[in-house]
Amino acid sequence: MRKTDLPSKLCTVCGRPFLWRRRWKRCWDEVRYCSERCRRSTRTRQAKGQGHPQRP
Repeated sequence: MRKTDLPSKLCTVCGRPFLWRRRWKRCWDEVRYCSERCRRSTRTRQAKGQGHPQRP
């Protein structure tokens, strides 16, 4: 399978597109973040009462 044929999503934190990965085979519908860093930053932003970051 070519990379261009893989499904993609937009990260809910940074808004960047990311592609399907083999380790997400069983839980692709539940994946919302492009990276561990974005997943962690969501929790810290919610704790501080901030919203989503502004993209430059």
